[in-house]
Amino acid sequence: MARVTISVPDELAAEIQREARRRHASVSELVRGALEAQIRGRLENSLPFASVGRSGTRNTARDAEAILRREWGGARRR
Repeated sequence: MARVTISVPDELAAEIQREARRRHASVSELVRGALEAQIRGRLENSLPFASVGRSGTRNTARDAEAILRREWGGARRR
C-alpha cells in the first residue's frame, strides 16, 4: 500500500479525527473510504434520481447506467 501525505486545515483535521473515533476506525481507514467513494464516483450514489419518474419506456431505470454511459461518452468526445 502506498503512503500519501496531504495537508488539511486544522479544523478539518479535528473533524476527521472525531469522525474516525465515532466510527471506531482509524483516520487512514476513514480517509481511504472517503477518497475511494469520491474518486470512483459510484453512479448509484451520484445520481439518486435516475430511477425516479416515468420515461415512457419500461427499462429506463434498469438500463440507466448504460444510457448515461452512452450519452455522457458522446459529450466527452465533442
